[in-house]
Amino acid sequence: MIDGAVVAMIVIVAGVSGSGKTTVGGLLSACLGWPFVDSDSLHSRSNIEKMASGVPLTDEDREPWLAAIAAWIDARRACGAPGVVACSALKRKYRAALLDGRPSVRMVFLLIDPDVAASRLAARPGHFFSAELLNSQFAALEPPSADEPGVMPVPVRDRPNDTVDEIMGGLGIGSRDDRPGPTAASGPTTCGRT
Repeated sequence: MIDGAVVAMIVIVAGVSGSGKTTVGGLLSACLGWPFVDSDSLHSRSNIEKMASGVPLTDEDREPWLAAIAAWIDARRACGAPGVVACSALKRKYRAALLDGRPSVRMVFLLIDPDVAASRLAARPGHFFSAELLNSQFAALEPPSADEPGVMPVPVRDRPNDTVDEIMGGLGIGSRDDRPGPTAASGPTTCGRT
């Protein structure tokens, strides 16, 4: 059974574009029955247009976006409710902005090989994120270090369900047998190994 201590946990699924943040975050959300938001939906129109044109975002561009993510997290925390959010959080200072002062928030950082991420992006037409921006993401990436509290690095598995299994085990969020499965809002999916 899921421990009452994690009922109000917020899980941030982070990583570079192509690491599977949205897929893994959505599966985790469905398995737990927790609400999910993809932080891409929290970008301003100007940020989306900038990325679509192949221009990397600056720290200044990201400030209102990080504030919007933090506001979503804080709204969940204010009512003692859990949630899952997908967010790149490439730099240590971005992760600190989302985690500091929020003890119920945990971050899972998906680790992926650059070539694998590139092949995934190449197979994802129509998304606003240009595959050319991937190199700039890896250049800006500050991988999580052992002294970052609340951040759990997780290597990306071939099967997203296996990645979800590792996340749930690492965070101590019940077991596969305890998962409520997909909710009506989340649509059909599978939880854990099939």
